[in-house]
Amino acid sequence: MRPGGILAQIRLSTSRQVSRFFSGHTTRAARDIALAYARGIGGTRAGVMETTFREETETDLFGEQAVLCGGTAALIKAAFDTLVEAGYQPEMAYFECLHELKLIVDLLYTGGLSKMRNDISNTAEYGDLTRGPQLIDDDVREKMRQILKDVQGGVFAREWVLENQANQPVLQALRRQEAALEIEEVGKNLRSMMSWLDE
Repeated sequence: MRPGGILAQIRLSTSRQVSRFFSGHTTRAARDIALAYARGIGGTRAGVMETTFREETETDLFGEQAVLCGGTAALIKAAFDTLVEAGYQPEMAYFECLHELKLIVDLLYTGGLSKMRNDISNTAEYGDLTRGPQLIDDDVREKMRQILKDVQGGVFAREWVLENQANQPVLQALRRQEAALEIEEVGKNLRSMMSWLDE
């Protein structure tokens, strides 16, 4: 399901909402209209943040690439591969590195890092605080800065425009490559046994 569908599902199925954004570089009348639209679709229940088009676009692209999608997926795959290469069952690697992520994300979503750390075991918290910084070191932070520079400087936008003009050959190839990964097959088999999941 694409983000628009997820937003509609949240809006229609629950009382929850997601935060909305609007550009502050506008007239008072336009600002009032934007806030009225946000209120009309229930967005003010979760907060409406004033921003600029540039700030929202750049932080959105960076967040997707470095953390929410690219960074998270790369970390999951690397951790899964590490466990499988060390001789652990792929099913156990899947559960520990991907399936249980939702439990942690839900804690982060509802209360930030402090709630997550408060609600996990002391062992998990100690591992988080001592091993996390070993993984996300200065080299990773420098790579993040480069990803942000590529977004800010238009490098990613130009690349994406060219990719679309050529009918997305790189994206299609990467999709096929990712679909063939062992973690995807293992996950598909495990999820088929979870009757409560709607795939």
